[in-house]
Parts: sequence; structure tokens; C-alpha cells
Amino acid sequence: MASLGIGGWVLTTWLRIKNGYPLDGAWGQAVYPKKSDEAMERIKLISQENAQLRAELGSVKDRLANVERIVTDDSHRLSQEIDALRLTKN
Repeated sequence: MASLGIGGWVLTTWLRIKNGYPLDGAWGQAVYPKKSDEAMERIKLISQENAQLRAELGSVKDRLANVERIVTDDSHRLSQEIDALRLTKN
């Protein structure tokens, strides 16, 4: 019975190594975390994309705030602002 348990452990460990899964220690911590250059490059690209998307979201929020202000603003003040812009262009 004990040899069957040890054989199962060896097989599962071999399958984890073969498929690139990190090995677990006695308390579930990774014995060796798998860090490849490809994974690090992918993390870097995803982080850059995340920063770009956050910047774009910020500009969209600003534009949405302006649209909300225009829609909820009373028409008298809006027409005064439009007239003021027309006067400054001429």
C-alpha cells in the first residue's frame, strides 16, 4: 500500500514538472516559482496596456462630465456661453 502511495506521488510530481506547474511544498507554498522571460515580457506589456486604458478612461470621464453638464444645464446659461464663444472667435 505504501509503495502505491509513493508511486502516485512520483507520478503527479512528474506530471506537474512536465506540464510546467510549480511544485508545492508541505504547506502549499511554491518550491520554485516558474519565471520565464516570456512571462515577464507579457506582464510588462499587460501593465503598459493597463496604464494606457486608465489614461483613456480618464479622458472619457472628463468628456462625459462635460456632456452631462451641457445636458443638465439650463438653456439660458448655455446660450450665453455659446454667444460668448462666438464673440471671442470673431
